[in-house]
Amino acid sequence: MKLSHLDQAGRARMVDVGAKPESERTAVADGSVRMSAEAFELVSKQAIAKGDVLAVAEVAGVMGAKRTGELIPLCHPLALDLVTVEAVLDPELPGVRIVATAKVMGRTGVEMEALTAVAVACLTIYDMVKAVDRTMTIHEVRLLSKTGGTRGDWRRAGS
Repeated sequence: MKLSHLDQAGRARMVDVGAKPESERTAVADGSVRMSAEAFELVSKQAIAKGDVLAVAEVAGVMGAKRTGELIPLCHPLALDLVTVEAVLDPELPGVRIVATAKVMGRTGVEMEALTAVAVACLTIYDMVKAVDRTMTIHEVRLLSKTGGTRGDWRRAGS
């Protein structure tokens, strides 16, 4: 398999998608932040000094998705049609699970936007809670599914 972001000489390049047909494309990604029981309790009670951790993380994730083309060097800037980010408390971690969905009518996929939304939301949670728990860890930021495009739909097994 040939890497699409390398030219024949092996130099990095932005892929030319100009000749590809537009189609509706979606991507869903997820990830989690694990934290101490004490930090989890404070987040769940909205008792973190910086504010409502879940709401801020969701907004930050949307903002991150919108800036993906600026953050990832060879990623096309996209006029996103939809980005949703859900931050949900999970006592079994303990911590927060993030799920992001990105949608566009375009010539290239939105996987990077969904992944960036999750990563930025997770980093925002870390930033807001680090005064209480510096041992937090971010886990498994991963693509769950994608639809549209010339390669068709894809879904991670087990999701």
